[in-house]
Amino acid sequence: MTRILVVEDEPAMLSGLSDNLEFESYDVDTADKGDIAWEKISNGQYHLILLDVMLPNLSGFDILKKMRSKNIRTPVILLTAKGEELDKVRGLELGADDYITKPFSLRELLARVKAILRRTEINKASEEPDSDVVQIGCLTVCFDKLEAFDNDKAVKMTHKEFEILQYLYQHRNTIVTRDQLLDKVWGFDYQPSSRTIDNFILRLRNKVDSEQTNHIVTVHGMGYKLVL
Repeated sequence: MTRILVVEDEPAMLSGLSDNLEFESYDVDTADKGDIAWEKISNGQYHLILLDVMLPNLSGFDILKKMRSKNIRTPVILLTAKGEELDKVRGLELGADDYITKPFSLRELLARVKAILRRTEINKASEEPDSDVVQIGCLTVCFDKLEAFDNDKAVKMTHKEFEILQYLYQHRNTIVTRDQLLDKVWGFDYQPSSRTIDNFILRLRNKVDSEQTNHIVTVHGMGYKLVL
């Protein structure tokens, strides 16, 4: 059975989400404080986490950052009353899979839950065996461990950078459109600006390419290509 953790400090919201998800036949666990949520995430196995940003003791952003730093790749939907662009970008860069702003309709939330769970299963079924170490330009990368090295020196990369690079690697030598990156890496309706996507690509270029090589190329009017 699909297991979902709901992390929310508003009792009515927590109860409502839990009841409705259980009605949809999900196995639901709950937490109303950040530290409790982190303990459950550290010790439990979940298929999806609904994570409020504003929490007592430990914020949703802090929890997400700790998850991705420890290679806990469980999909996360952030729940928040904040709608500012910077908060959305921060959540995405920390590795959130979706972002929904309160108040939201239950129908919309359930649709997003189902979409992410479906996408997760599709990705598991179609992923290449990328557990081995691969060489991408200047980087030696292990996607399973979220590790990257340049001449044996560890290279710091965000969770989202690993996801983008892995998708480009899985589709190397073919054009990947912005829409494909949005659907397969972010997988939800929030539309990052062209500048946001370009910034991710620029950061990856700075790590993958050298002065003599250009592995991540822009195909104007179409998208990007990882040339190996």
